[in-house]
Amino acid sequence: MSMVRAALVVVQALCNGLACTPPNPTAKERRYHTEEMYILQIAPLIFKCHHIITWTCAIFEVLYYLRTVLPQPTSSSPLPLLTSSLICPSSSPGSTQPNVHTTPFFVIGVLAVVLGCYIRLDCFRTLGEMFTFDLTIHPQHKLVTHRFYAYVRHPAYTGSLLLVFGLAFSHLTKGSWMTECGPLRTRVSAGVVWAVWWGWTLCVGVSRADAEDRQMKKLFQKEWEMYAREVQWWFFPGLL
Repeated sequence: MSMVRAALVVVQALCNGLACTPPNPTAKERRYHTEEMYILQIAPLIFKCHHIITWTCAIFEVLYYLRTVLPQPTSSSPLPLLTSSLICPSSSPGSTQPNVHTTPFFVIGVLAVVLGCYIRLDCFRTLGEMFTFDLTIHPQHKLVTHRFYAYVRHPAYTGSLLLVFGLAFSHLTKGSWMTECGPLRTRVSAGVVWAVWWGWTLCVGVSRADAEDRQMKKLFQKEWEMYAREVQWWFFPGLL
């Protein structure tokens, strides 16, 4: 494992943390879209899980890197062996040795997370006080049609999809600590997690985007209809 991967995985965790931290608190009395299934309303909770997962992966990847470059103690104490087993349980004698390394998928994943973070932070700044992680109506709510909102109607969800895409490519593919040493060492387990994670994220994005569109149409009527005709895509121009 290289120092480059160790550094990039920390950068990725930092970017994810910035993108998944609410810029404003939610005023519960202003919430809407509360009639949907509970599993479609827990995005703020899932963002907190993102924090834990990405930093767990980053910490263990850095520890794995340090284990490969620092001199190993030569004492007969069982502590070094215990520490090594905690960092990488699959590296026990007789098992296939793990190979945590930088791959093209990992680099693509880091770039996707950085881009997703940039898009979400730009949306935070563009909407200002109107941006909350739960769907709410601000007393001075207005229809925003510039910056990334000039290209897609829900760019913050574009950023979220890029985050999930990037984290999955970085940590659920061959060469990551999660698949070489961690709990997802079998290809099937990583594939199942990837499918469920992506499926849930897409369902939540579609559900929230549709709810926001209906609410904005109710509030801004003709102004919204003109905007929706000009900007037809939810997340990715020409795709979705």
